[in-house]
Amino acid sequence: MTVAPIEAKVVSEVTLGVDDDIEVIDAEVIEEEDWGDNHPNFIESNTSAITLEELTTKNVIPTFSDNTLTLSHPNFIGAVAKMAEQVFGELTPVEIRVSHPIIGRVPSAQHKKANELLDEEKTVFYQRMAWCCRVKNITREINGQTVHLVIGGVRAYSEDKLYNRQSPQKFHVFVGWRVRVCSNLMLTCDGNSGTIECMTEADIMQKSLELFTAFNPHKEDTLRLLENLHSTPISETQFCNIVGRLRLLQNLPVTEQKLHPSFTIGDQAVNTMVKNYVSDPNFGKKEGETYTCWNLMQNANEAVKQSAYIDRFIDRNQQATDFAIGIQKAINGEDTDGYDWFLN
Repeated sequence: MTVAPIEAKVVSEVTLGVDDDIEVIDAEVIEEEDWGDNHPNFIESNTSAITLEELTTKNVIPTFSDNTLTLSHPNFIGAVAKMAEQVFGELTPVEIRVSHPIIGRVPSAQHKKANELLDEEKTVFYQRMAWCCRVKNITREINGQTVHLVIGGVRAYSEDKLYNRQSPQKFHVFVGWRVRVCSNLMLTCDGNSGTIECMTEADIMQKSLELFTAFNPHKEDTLRLLENLHSTPISETQFCNIVGRLRLLQNLPVTEQKLHPSFTIGDQAVNTMVKNYVSDPNFGKKEGETYTCWNLMQNANEAVKQSAYIDRFIDRNQQATDFAIGIQKAINGEDTDGYDWFLN
């Protein structure tokens, strides 16, 4: 069961854009609706949904080799959420996705067959976990789509050296925007903490607070940057060139790959982008409508969330956003980072 976020109804509108061609709508929340059973997930891949209650009550907490406790997934979520509420305001319930379960059993059941185990005799924890929630009172509309400010994080025990004595543990925290219709995250470098190493919950809170307070004054600027992608069309020929170059990039020698902007997606993700171009009901190529860099970003984000493992999800999501912005600059003749290579 996924705890679904909720949609805000707009009662007042304020134009925030500086450019006359770019309007970002500010929304005041007065009522909340459930998404229902068709709520899309913010990441797919090989993940499954879990509730915070189940994560808290039914999962064991791994330890280091000296039996020192690690920071649990629920404590990580709680520490980041507390700082987010302090900076941005009230949050919705979290959506949590997990993968790579480590399954065990209690000692008293060591001689039982697997099909004979009772629920209370089974143990489990998940090596990888990603979570996301949105800020209730910060909702905008860009390009006809409702977007929410979202907070989240990623944790992978595989990054921690649990076979050693207690040492700093690695976490990832993000803040950015999410499109309601598909739950695609739009993350930029200023909203991505990168890898933070922490020993205590206080460390997590401190580093999360630093990220959120730095991002907060620029959240509208980020939104206008994303909105502006809608103003740059991409022809079918240009899209085909981009797809071909993405396939070529991943097969070039490493030394040559470093000469071009990085976007580390495989054939499966590229195929998904092509499929989305043709058939995605929200951001695909439609008769009589222009396909733009905004559509390209959403198609790339959709491909990333279906193919990336949890521990690589945030960085690849940011790459998808950076890629669309880079392509826009190349089309407009403003490229300084080598993105015009994808159009040739």
